[in-house]
Amino acid sequence: MSVTEKEGFVTVYTDSSAPLVAHISVGIDTMTIDESGVAAGIKEGADPYDYILAALGSCTVITLHMYAQRKGWPLERAEVRLRHERVHAVDCTQCDEKEAKLNHVTKHLRLTGNLTGEQRDRLKVISTKCPVQKTLVAGLSVETHLMEA
Repeated sequence: MSVTEKEGFVTVYTDSSAPLVAHISVGIDTMTIDESGVAAGIKEGADPYDYILAALGSCTVITLHMYAQRKGWPLERAEVRLRHERVHAVDCTQCDEKEAKLNHVTKHLRLTGNLTGEQRDRLKVISTKCPVQKTLVAGLSVETHLMEA
């Protein structure tokens, strides 16, 4: 695959030497997800859901700063702590089945700066409008193509 064919893609691979370690490249950046300790109950690094939360969190705080700058508001620091959980639907009749589980993300915002209560409330609303959150809430369509080896 040429450089132009790779543009716009995130590439992820694993191989038989370490099948629970994924190697990720995005442009010149590289990352690793190592789930080799999962069977033993060991979590040493980020898992795939952590990367989803990192994408959501980074989009959230960047969106908040862009909005505050445009409004001229004194937002000095935006921090978000996120947690992903799988929870059963409260009113489900088949709560013991895997399919009955729902994914839930909790976001805790910390906004630092000399902001009014009204500005803080507005920033809380704006935090739900970042593009990554809109994508996650709306759902994704995933199309898979098989490439030649």
